[in-house]
Amino acid sequence: MSDAVVARIEANPKYQELKRKRSTFGWTLCILMFIVYYGYIALIAFDKPFLAQPFGDGVTSLGIPIGMGVIVFTILITALYVRKANKEYDTLTAEILKEAAK
Repeated sequence: MSDAVVARIEANPKYQELKRKRSTFGWTLCILMFIVYYGYIALIAFDKPFLAQPFGDGVTSLGIPIGMGVIVFTILITALYVRKANKEYDTLTAEILKEAAK
């Protein structure tokens, strides 16, 4: 891309909106992931007896389904980001590029 096109894109208010929305949403998901992941790690470090409790009648401890929950949470927030990116961010990006090409 030429410098003139880049300058037009950066000056576009829709580009600024896209940057703000994407950054805010990304940081929100990042903070949520840190809370979930490091919360689990903190449980491992500081409350092993809680995680060692048997789950149901089997030999599985409570830590296993909680750990699986961390993995499922990661997949869900990734899917949430992809859905929002495909639905909102890609549309906004196409509008910005269309306006910049004029």
